[in-house]
Amino acid sequence: MTQGAGQGPEVERTATLRDFRVPAYVHETGPYVHDSRPGEAAGPVAEPVAYPQEYTPTERDLPVINRGDTLQVTVDPAPVATPAAGPGPLFVVGDVHGYLDELVAALQEKGLIDTAGHWCAGTARLWFLGDFTDRGPDGIGVIDLVMRLSAEAAAAGGYCKALMGNHELLLLGAKRFGDTPVNSGAGTATFQAAWLLNGGQKTDMDRLQDHHLQWMARLDALTETDGHLLVHSDTTAYLDYGDSIEAVNDNVRETLTRNDADEVWDLFRKFTKRFSFRDEGGADAVRSLLDTYGGTRIVHGHSPIPYLLGEVGSEDGEDSTGPLVEGPHVYADGLAIAMDGGVTMAGKLLVQQLPLNV
Repeated sequence: MTQGAGQGPEVERTATLRDFRVPAYVHETGPYVHDSRPGEAAGPVAEPVAYPQEYTPTERDLPVINRGDTLQVTVDPAPVATPAAGPGPLFVVGDVHGYLDELVAALQEKGLIDTAGHWCAGTARLWFLGDFTDRGPDGIGVIDLVMRLSAEAAAAGGYCKALMGNHELLLLGAKRFGDTPVNSGAGTATFQAAWLLNGGQKTDMDRLQDHHLQWMARLDALTETDGHLLVHSDTTAYLDYGDSIEAVNDNVRETLTRNDADEVWDLFRKFTKRFSFRDEGGADAVRSLLDTYGGTRIVHGHSPIPYLLGEVGSEDGEDSTGPLVEGPHVYADGLAIAMDGGVTMAGKLLVQQLPLNV
């Protein structure tokens, strides 16, 4: 659980190409569903794919861009100002997706951890918005860090907590159910195929242990603090699971406890929906959640800011550039704050202190 972000200097950005290549190890665990054509290297497409709210996770999700082709925006370290009494400052962290080094750097820039990677922010409060694994190189390392920081922050009088993202559900499903067929609503699918198709890393699966699984299965789906309703996904699907924060969290945990593949798939599918707060009617969708669960603003991850803005770079090779994200995106009549800076797209891993004044 974390927060934060910052603005940095303008930097010259080099050409960035999208990497749609199928992982080589896909043949070890089974075929993709639908039209994924395992073994073929998919080249650049003509234009960015705009996934609708009814996006089905049996199709390829957002792309991974080769981060080595792009310079990253840098920010100056800013130590946390801890008040003399009462709760410390509140931070949130966007989607990490296995980019451990980028996470450590972002937390250090905000003064939340020291150079050795240990909690140094006293009574500060940190919320991660989910999606710790898949696409990046070290999802298990990210989970291990968050679990350790939770203990260290609690010992210092603060806290570090996390929400459940759709990729936690995806990894849990791939581990529990593997190639068990599920009814996807668009034909037969499996968690294993969807996990591979959406960035599943074999090294994460190999290192996954029982305590990681137990930790993920117990994460809350949403919470409210200091007037901020924190969720992972920009969807109203949370309303399907209860009319209070406690009810939603209990129902999600009970769904995972029952261990029914189709039921868990339905939960995963709903948490994978996106863009409900964008465009016409977006502010009303946000209000439906705020009216039900409380808070005056919603803070979410899940949908990369470049996609919310329609700024994902061109696909023609010569002048293609990666998305420049300097901080969170406030939209939906100022009621929603997007925190996924697009770290998998050569963007920025965001850590932001709340409240965010704009």
